[in-house]
Amino acid sequence: MADIKYEIVEHLGVLSESSKGWKKELNLVSWNGRDPKYDLREWAPEHEKMGKGVTLTEEEIKQLVKIMNNKE
Repeated sequence: MADIKYEIVEHLGVLSESSKGWKKELNLVSWNGRDPKYDLREWAPEHEKMGKGVTLTEEEIKQLVKIMNNKE
């Protein structure tokens, strides 16, 4: 399996933290040198490991915000 390169361009916030210190975070992440996307996943304390997550484009995150705002 090829190495996956990533750079957390901007840390946007923490949604929760587990008892083992892993944090579910929303970040802007550049994967393999590509343009950054919104990324929601769990990260180990020093960002050395990550869990499975979801990446969203700018348009998708805007649509998600619309959906969540309509839920209120």
